[in-house]
Amino acid sequence: MQQSTRIAILALIELASDPERQVSVSDIGQKFRVSSHHLAKVMNTLGRAGLVKSTRGVGGGYSFSGSPRRITLLDVIELFEDTSASCKLGDPTEATAPEWALYDVNREIKEMANATYGSITLATMVKQMGKYRVVTAPQDAAGGDASHTESAPV
Repeated sequence: MQQSTRIAILALIELASDPERQVSVSDIGQKFRVSSHHLAKVMNTLGRAGLVKSTRGVGGGYSFSGSPRRITLLDVIELFEDTSASCKLGDPTEATAPEWALYDVNREIKEMANATYGSITLATMVKQMGKYRVVTAPQDAAGGDASHTESAPV
């Protein structure tokens, strides 16, 4: 999965978890440790697709504008990646038996992945988030904040 796709999915899950909330690019970028510049490009693509809306000015940002029960991960992936199972052989007329065998395996994997991504909605992902909690590391020996968090299953 390309970085832009991953960022888009994470941002949409974040926004879909509270559709009324406005979130700035910098806040989303900070949360998921991605550059605001790259995230802005991703959010622009999501806006053109009608999945988010932006509000300018103080207190502005992005909010979710789709239906989390209808939008699948595949819908998002297709905005950033080629999901077709088309032939990726340089010259199919010259392909060898091993090249065709590898192509068949890769095509089958891609079809299964597309079927799986197409069956998982953003609402499912928001619900899945509930299985995890953020664990903050204890203070370091000097009494300072260790500034380390990780997700752990609940």
